Amino acid sequence: MKKFISLIVLLIVIALCLPVYADTLQNVTINIDKSTVHPNETVKVDVNFGQEMGSYTVDVAYDNNLFEYVSAEGGTANDNGTRIRVYFFDETGGTSPRNNMSVVFKAKDVTTSNPTDFSITAEGLANPDASITYDDITVPIDKSVIVEPQYVDYNIDLKYTGDVIVNEEKEMKLSIASKMGKNYEHTRILAEATTPDGATAKLLGTDAQQLEHDIIQSGWGDADGEAIGGKDVLKELDLRGVFDKIGDYTIKLKLIDRDNSDAEIVSKTFNINVKEAQTTTPPDNNQENNEIGNEIGNEIGNEIIGGNDNNITNENNNEVTESTNDMNITNNEKPSTLPKTGSTVYLTGASIILALAISYFTLKKDKQK
Repeated sequence: MKKFISLIVLLIVIALCLPVYADTLQNVTINIDKSTVHPNETVKVDVNFGQEMGSYTVDVAYDNNLFEYVSAEGGTANDNGTRIRVYFFDETGGTSPRNNMSVVFKAKDVTTSNPTDFSITAEGLANPDASITYDDITVPIDKSVIVEPQYVDYNIDLKYTGDVIVNEEKEMKLSIASKMGKNYEHTRILAEATTPDGATAKLLGTDAQQLEHDIIQSGWGDADGEAIGGKDVLKELDLRGVFDKIGDYTIKLKLIDRDNSDAEIVSKTFNINVKEAQTTTPPDNNQENNEIGNEIGNEIGNEIIGGNDNNITNENNNEVTESTNDMNITNNEKPSTLPKTGSTVYLTGASIILALAISYFTLKKDKQK
């Protein structure tokens, strides 16, 4: 019995002294479900161990200027502001292992593109019955992601008011705008013109050094280009359009990226109709003088007619009628040839007025008698 008991104790001691084998996880994979994330969108970091695990502690480091922690699956999570630690231990002794875990983040508001990384390390790795432990992952495994705004395409426009007249400068305004424009370090504005046969078109602008540029010939801006991008982009340029023949012109404006082999960022085509200058007709002074004379004659005639009452005899009425008829005959008579100047018109008008005045005073005198 003593020998049996001693053998049992010896076996227990030997079992306790047996080493737990350590190994390296060979099939660990880490993935993220998006390579580019926009503000308020989520991204999930997924760690797959490639086998069942009884325990693990996984750290996921992140940039808290770009992301905020949302949730974790596959363990108990703790957020210290720059790192999420997820701890798992199968308390059933191996009946409820896991082969993966994940962490979800949400992107914050940004106005530019921001490349960043999630860095993953792990420790406390063991198989379901803890008979085998695995080497810690001490060298971070980085997964890259870009946080950038939800960009809005650029719009290019050319505005002016009124007609475009041949050989006259026309003020125009070129604008490039976007509510949230993608950032480019070196851009230039170019213009192309399609004109009537033999015609020339110019779009002239003056820079800060008071130098004039025709953007159809040389483009606009520094040869290396200018930066553009961000929130509420609005770039405006005052231009003067000059077109030397009437007809239809086509102007194509475009914004190019100098860092990408002059690739076109945005373009738009505008149709411009160039017209002849309109001539004005001088006023007809003779017609104006006739109208003035007629108005004066009508006023005196109305005064004469208005002065009649029931006390005026038929004889006086007849005299007025005859006088009026005489005046109508005078007014209706037309010369065989038109006068070359306006002096005859004035003389005729004066004669009519004088005749009306004489008739008026004659009738008034008879009435008094």
